[in-house]
Amino acid sequence: MKPRTEANPMPEATADAAAPEKLALASADIARQKREELLRLFPEAGTEGGGVDFDQLRLALGDSVDVGRERYGMHWPGKAQCFKTIQTPSMGTLRPCPEESVNWDTTENMIIEGDNLEVLKLLQKSYLGKVKVIYIDPPYNTGNDFIYPDNYAESLQTYLSFTGQVDSDGRRFGTNTEMDGRFHSNWMRMMFPRLYLARNLLRDDGVIFVSISDDEAHNLRHLMDEVFGEDNFIGCFVWNSTKSVTNTALVSVSHTYNLVYARNKDYFVEHRSHFRLPEDGSGFANPDNDPRGPWKADPFQVGGERPNQLYPITNPKTGQTYRPNPGASWKNDFTTFQRLMAENRIVFGASGEAGPQRKRFLSEAEDRGKVAKTLWDELDTTTNATRALKEMFGDEAGPSVFDNPKPVDLVQRMIQLGAHDPNGAIILDFFAGSGTTGHAVLDLNAKDSGRRQFILVQLPEPTGRKDYPTIADITKERVRRAIKQLLPQEGSVFGASSNAGGAGFRVFRLDQSSFESWNADTPRSGSALEEQMELHVEHIREGRTEDDLLYEILLKSGFPLTTPIETLTLASKKVYSVAGGALMLCLERPLTLEVIRAIADKKPERVVCLDAGFAGNDQLKTNAVQTFKTKGIGSFKTV
Repeated sequence: MKPRTEANPMPEATADAAAPEKLALASADIARQKREELLRLFPEAGTEGGGVDFDQLRLALGDSVDVGRERYGMHWPGKAQCFKTIQTPSMGTLRPCPEESVNWDTTENMIIEGDNLEVLKLLQKSYLGKVKVIYIDPPYNTGNDFIYPDNYAESLQTYLSFTGQVDSDGRRFGTNTEMDGRFHSNWMRMMFPRLYLARNLLRDDGVIFVSISDDEAHNLRHLMDEVFGEDNFIGCFVWNSTKSVTNTALVSVSHTYNLVYARNKDYFVEHRSHFRLPEDGSGFANPDNDPRGPWKADPFQVGGERPNQLYPITNPKTGQTYRPNPGASWKNDFTTFQRLMAENRIVFGASGEAGPQRKRFLSEAEDRGKVAKTLWDELDTTTNATRALKEMFGDEAGPSVFDNPKPVDLVQRMIQLGAHDPNGAIILDFFAGSGTTGHAVLDLNAKDSGRRQFILVQLPEPTGRKDYPTIADITKERVRRAIKQLLPQEGSVFGASSNAGGAGFRVFRLDQSSFESWNADTPRSGSALEEQMELHVEHIREGRTEDDLLYEILLKSGFPLTTPIETLTLASKKVYSVAGGALMLCLERPLTLEVIRAIADKKPERVVCLDAGFAGNDQLKTNAVQTFKTKGIGSFKTV
C-alpha cells in the first residue's frame, strides 16, 4: 500500500474494503417489524435464522395459548390474501407537485393523490407512530360506491393502469355490486389491510374515528376489534346525519355511526381529560357574584356506599338534615366537606333550601373539558354540508359527485376529542373525498391558533366533469378555497405570523420509483439480460427531476415529507442538509474527494449519495466509506 501524501491522500481501495450500503427503495417490511417486536418481548422464542419457534412461544405463554381447532374470530374469504397484501412492500414513490400546492415552503400539511393502500405503505417508515387522529369516511358498500383494485398483488401497477400512466393489462378499479357472491367479503378484503397499516401510524395516545352506515357497521366493528383489539374500543357516536324523512322507505334512516378506537385505551383511562370536548360555558352562571367567576352546581352524590362518606349534612338555612340515597355516598369524606363549606363551594339549590350540591367553576371546567355523549343530534347534517360545498364553489354550483359530504363541525368534534393538544398533532384522512378534514383542521387552527397538521389521501377517481376531472382535483380545490375564506387580514395569527404554514398544503402524487430496480424475474435469455443491463447504465427513470429524487430518498430514509431542507454548497457541489444536518444528501455527479471530506466535516448522522456519482471509481467509494467512518458517521448509503 502506498504511503499517504497530498497527491495520494487516502490509501487505495483493497479487495476486502467496506462498501457503502444500498438505500432500500421498498416500503417498510411489516412482517419483519412484527417479528422483531415479538422477539423483543420473547427472545427465548427466537431461532438461529431469526425466525420464531412457536412451540417455545407457546411454552413462554403457558395456558394463554389457544391451540384448539375451533375458536372465536372473524373469518371471510380472502382474509389470508389480506396478510400477503400487507406484507408485500411498495416500490412506489410520492412525487412532489409544488405547482399544485399552496405555500409549499412553509406548510406542513399534505394532500397525496394516489391509491391509499400504496400510500399507507409508503408512509410507514416516515410516519410510524406519529399520527394523533385518523378520521376516515370509507365507502359504505351500498352497491354502487365501492372502488377497489381487483389485483391486490400488483396494486401499484393497478393504480398506474387506472390513471392511464401505463398500458392497461386487465387491471381495473370497479364497483362492488350485490350481484357479486362475495359482496361483504370484498369490502372487508379492501378495508382490513388499510386499517392494519393505519394502526401502525398512530401514536400511543392516538385514536381513529370511522364513519359507517348500517350496511357494514357490524362487519366494521369486528374488523376493528381484530386490528385494534376490542379492549381499545372507546365508543360509537351516533350522528343525526339527516333531518329529512324518506316517505317511500319502510324506515327512514336518519343516523350515521362513528366508531372510535384507541391505539392504547389505557392512556385515556389514565388521562381522561385528554378525551374531552372544549367547555363552551353553557349552563354556567354567577348568581352569588362569586369572585372566582361563573359556576355550575354538580351533584354531591356518587354511586356505591363508602363508610367514611355516609355522614349527615344539615342545610344551614332550613335546618333540614340530608343523608345519601340508599346505595350511594357523598362525593367526599367529612373533612373535605367541611373544607368545601368553608371555601363556599357547597350550595343548597338556587333558593338555599335544597340538598347539598358542589360548585364547579368554569375556569376549572375549561381545564377538564366536557364529556362527550354518544348521541350527536345538534351538529350540521349532510344537507347543510352539501349546501356549504355548493356555496364554496359559487357559480359552479358545487361538485355534484358528493351526495352526502360530511359537515366541517362533525369532523372538528372528532379532532377536538382525539387531539387534546392542538400543537403539532397530525390528522390523517386516507379517504379524503371532498377534503372536509383538511377544511376542519384549517378552521380549528384559525379559531384557536393551533398548529394541527393534516395529511389527506385521495384516489384520482374520475368524476366525468371537465372542470374537475377527478375527485382528487376537487379535494385540492376545496382546500384552496377554504384557505382563501379563512385567511383573515394580514398580520393576524392565522394569516401572516409563525402559523402561516397552517394556511397551505403540499401536493404529492403516487408514482413508480424514480430509480429503476433490477427485475429478478427477467428471462435468462441473453437479449433480456442485455436489456436489463442497459436500463441500469442509467438507473434513474426518464423525466424525473432532482426534487423527485430528493423526496423519494427522504421518504425511504424515514424522514417526514415536510422535514426542513437546507441547500448548501460544499466544495463547489450542491448538498442537501435535512433536519438540521441529521441527513446529508448529495445528488451531484461526479463526486469528488473534496466534497466527501466537506460533508464528513459537518458530521451528519447519515449520508446518502447517488451511486452514479462515483462513476465507477471504486477507490473513491472506498475512500468515502473510510472518511465517513473516521468522522464517526455511522450510516453511509448509495442509491
